[in-house]
Amino acid sequence: MRPERSTRDAPLVPPGSGVSFVMPVLNERRYLERAVTSTLEQRVDGPIELILALGPSDDGTTDLARELATTDPRIVLVDNPEADIPVGLNRAIRASSHPTIVRVDAHSELAPGYTQRALDTLARTRAGNVGGIMRAEGRTPFQSAVASAYNSRVGLGGGAYHGGGKESEAESAYLGVMRRAVLDEVGFFDESIRRGEDWELNLRIRSAGFRVMFDPALSVTYWPRESWARLTRQFLATGRWRGELVRRYGTRNSLRFFAPPALLGTLVAAVVVGVLRIARVLTGPLAAILGLVFLPVAAYAIVVAGFAATRRGAGWRERVWTLAVVPTMHLAWGAGFLAGVTRGARDTVDTSRLSGRNTPLP
Repeated sequence: MRPERSTRDAPLVPPGSGVSFVMPVLNERRYLERAVTSTLEQRVDGPIELILALGPSDDGTTDLARELATTDPRIVLVDNPEADIPVGLNRAIRASSHPTIVRVDAHSELAPGYTQRALDTLARTRAGNVGGIMRAEGRTPFQSAVASAYNSRVGLGGGAYHGGGKESEAESAYLGVMRRAVLDEVGFFDESIRRGEDWELNLRIRSAGFRVMFDPALSVTYWPRESWARLTRQFLATGRWRGELVRRYGTRNSLRFFAPPALLGTLVAAVVVGVLRIARVLTGPLAAILGLVFLPVAAYAIVVAGFAATRRGAGWRERVWTLAVVPTMHLAWGAGFLAGVTRGARDTVDTSRLSGRNTPLP
């Protein structure tokens, strides 16, 4: 899907106006301090503040956040008892005091110069929102395998912020650096959406005539889920909410979102045909014709195996995990998508960080 053509420039802000960083936080004790440090180390022309929307963590994250806030007056704490991403983001934005909003996740780290570069791009392009590349990294063989899938078109192909490219108008933006005036006009994050809330907000920004820009010079380090079970739950929830967004917005969703459910359907069809052929229920020309369903499955297996085998610098554990991670991401997302399209997302949450609750992670 091509972005709608912009017809309006976002308002400029006076130099030195300042920046408000907003970060929803839930059970991120392991990552929070580095995320906060990389944010407060950003250098811009003007004052900055970091507003943490604290969900009901049970791993000591809230205590750590309060400790950090006592050491730096730029850190502001707001409560987010519901723990939902858009609710926390909206509470943080409403508590902000500067005309530019920078979304940050507690599971990520901003590269040096990220914010100033984004401010320059906002001013130069007069965009309403600017985003860059999600550069996933891993600390373990499993997490590194997930990170490689995130960074490759084989894993999450299609979105520029996963694979890079040239500066251009975009469908959505990873995290996002936004003008507060644009948010005030189009409305904040939709609190009825627990996943994909950024895509829906950018849809409204583009529908209002503003640009959403992708700038490949902007880079954010992202740390993926650390286990297979958590990764599966994350992608099931994400796929289900994408299915909900298709129910709401139909063909305004990109065609690439339909690839995982198509893969799942093809795989199921291949299994059914295989069983019927083994049982000799299917024979003769019909069996040969229906057997063509094995070709795309075989092609997919070859692509995934080739991707795992050709990863530079990867050890054998990472390569083996890659063989499991890529199909898991695709099939879990596809299963969630089909459930979301047929039954809606309802109260579906991502329980990959905390059982029964949502998380502030993409």
